[in-house]
Amino acid sequence: MIMHFDATFFAFVGLVLFLALVVYLKVPAMMAKSLDARADKIRDELAEAKRLREEAQHVLAEYQRKRKEAEAEAAGIVAAAEREAAMLTAEAKQKTEEFVARRNALSEQKIKQAETEAVNAVRSAAVDLAIAAAEAVLAKKTDAAVQDSLFKGSLGEVKARLN
Repeated sequence: MIMHFDATFFAFVGLVLFLALVVYLKVPAMMAKSLDARADKIRDELAEAKRLREEAQHVLAEYQRKRKEAEAEAAGIVAAAEREAAMLTAEAKQKTEEFVARRNALSEQKIKQAETEAVNAVRSAAVDLAIAAAEAVLAKKTDAAVQDSLFKGSLGEVKARLN
């Protein structure tokens, strides 16, 4: 039996020689080593990405905490400002009321003083008029000596009543 060497046989022999050369040159080991190195690199990149993600989450949580603290502080400042504004408003209202009360009291005092002065002026005018009328009546009815004594007596009486 004679083997027939056709093109398929030579292709098969070439394939076997190629595979033997690949195995001899340790290509599968190099490929495995390269793939292992690539897998290690990807694993390291994933670990780095996980570490960065955890760090980012930590930073995010810290910034959220700081934001909440800042919001709470701002709310406290606003509340303090509102309390201070209310206190200042109440104080201003109280001072205004006190000012108005003082002005009213001063006005009432001035009115009472004006009333007193008006009453005194009317009394003084009435006294002057009464004196003038008494003088006129006495001048007609009495002589000079009686007139003088009556005038002095009534003048002393008026002075005593006014003082």
